[in-house]
Amino acid sequence: MAAKGFTTCLWFDGQAEEAADHYVSIFKDSRIGRITRYNEASPGTAGEVMTVEFEANGQRFVALNGGPEFTFNEAVSFQILCADQPELDYYWNSLVEGGSGVACGWLKDRFGVSWQVVPEELVDMVGDADPDKAKRATEAMLSMVKFDIAALRRAYAGE
Repeated sequence: MAAKGFTTCLWFDGQAEEAADHYVSIFKDSRIGRITRYNEASPGTAGEVMTVEFEANGQRFVALNGGPEFTFNEAVSFQILCADQPELDYYWNSLVEGGSGVACGWLKDRFGVSWQVVPEELVDMVGDADPDKAKRATEAMLSMVKFDIAALRRAYAGE
């Protein structure tokens, strides 16, 4: 039987160890695990890092130095639901450094990985049974790159 859960494999071009260290430094409940190196029989340069196993916020990952053949795109992203503005600011600022903000809470970090840094309450706002409240919240959301929770609440309330 396979272990519970899944391990997400992230493909890098020589940045696996740097990326794992970066993510572990941002998220609580994180650690670096086993590091494997290419050997004489493998396709990479013997002695260089091949994979880095790590946990970030309790989620298992393996960072693979696979080469330049594949890159990240927005088709896959990691969503971080935040309880308040200070938490949202922390994750946004930590992850966007060296990367770029995109739209609607989305950003690309310095490695090209896409993240969504979202207030927990936004899902309820845009899904509200009151179509006017949902519309106002959605319009506010669509106008933002990094979310401003107070502004979202004001729009939702019709202020």
